[in-house]
Amino acid sequence: MTDGEAVTAAARADGTAFWKPGSQILWRYRENGGTRIHIARPVTVVRDDAEVLAAWMAPGTECVKPVLADGTPVHQEPLASRYTKPRTVLRDRWFGTGVLKLARPGEPWSVWLFWEPGWRFKNGYVNLEEPLARWSGGVDSEDHFLDITVQPDGSWHWRDEDEFAQAQRDGLMDARLAERVRRAGRSAVEVIRAWGPPFSDGWQDWRPDPSWPVPSLPKDWDRTPAHVSS
Repeated sequence: MTDGEAVTAAARADGTAFWKPGSQILWRYRENGGTRIHIARPVTVVRDDAEVLAAWMAPGTECVKPVLADGTPVHQEPLASRYTKPRTVLRDRWFGTGVLKLARPGEPWSVWLFWEPGWRFKNGYVNLEEPLARWSGGVDSEDHFLDITVQPDGSWHWRDEDEFAQAQRDGLMDARLAERVRRAGRSAVEVIRAWGPPFSDGWQDWRPDPSWPVPSLPKDWDRTPAHVSS
């Protein structure tokens, strides 16, 4: 994941380069209420242009994820103390089918597509988050707890509303941010109802290039970008 891998003939409106298909980058998330990176996932760029960044996380990819300080998986901790107990990070692998991540420039969410074994499309998932900030080695964001599941028939439902409420009680987001996230969620629902991009773009039928290797997790996965631009 060198700067050289990120060089292309095209450039974004802000002067930074688009990544070529097949480039390996990091898709990362900062911890809520802090600056430390606590989720890092090596992905392969499928498409990167003025309309969308599409990236593939392959099965078996080594990732970084947050866990409680004693190693307990976060989701196993009762909700009341899930966000207040000390945490650390753990290197692990993404088992199961891969995930195609789609993000349109400036939007406060990304869309993740999941498949069952055998490439039967399972569902889409809207991850509400800060708009992606690009840097030479990848993209960074901060998760906003609230999510939306989107079924193949276009039906949808909110996810993790309990976590969204708990995060507010624990001071991880104030009322202003919470309302901004709700507005972003409502905007995403409008796109779903209209079946706009990226849902309408046929990504459900996409398949990865079989020649792509599974990206490796670099030792400096948590490095601070020298320059960040959104």
